[in-house]
Amino acid sequence: MVHSQFERDEQLAPSQIEVLVKASQLGEPVQALMPYIDQFQTAHPTIIPLKTSERLMMVKTADIIMADVQQGQLLVYTTAHLIQSKEPLSHLRQRLANLDFVQVSKHAFLNLNHLLSLSDSFSGNMTAVLTNQIKTEVSRKYVKTLMKSLGI
Repeated sequence: MVHSQFERDEQLAPSQIEVLVKASQLGEPVQALMPYIDQFQTAHPTIIPLKTSERLMMVKTADIIMADVQQGQLLVYTTAHLIQSKEPLSHLRQRLANLDFVQVSKHAFLNLNHLLSLSDSFSGNMTAVLTNQIKTEVSRKYVKTLMKSLGI
């Protein structure tokens, strides 16, 4: 059970908020709550620029289905396009700064809002089916993180 209470601290600046999480142990509920608190009121971009070899494309973040690196090329799958870029995957993930985007392998992350189904695959991996029938493997190393993001 989560309980909150307000405590006035006049030593803090009017725009400053301090949150303290107390629990008997650092379990899964606390670990799920901490990133949520850290992301609270963080501005998430609704449009993000993606640089291709030919131009700078403005993409709605809600339209991004998945990003994957193949042969050193970043492929960003959207609801309307497949965009190729040289940007590092980790840099794009950082620029998105959104809990809806979850790493599923060393070379890919997906948008939870476009996840349609998950099925067991080989040796502990899973196969994710996304919007537009895009499929990707979820490495067993990332299955637990994905499940936690789904609230399972």
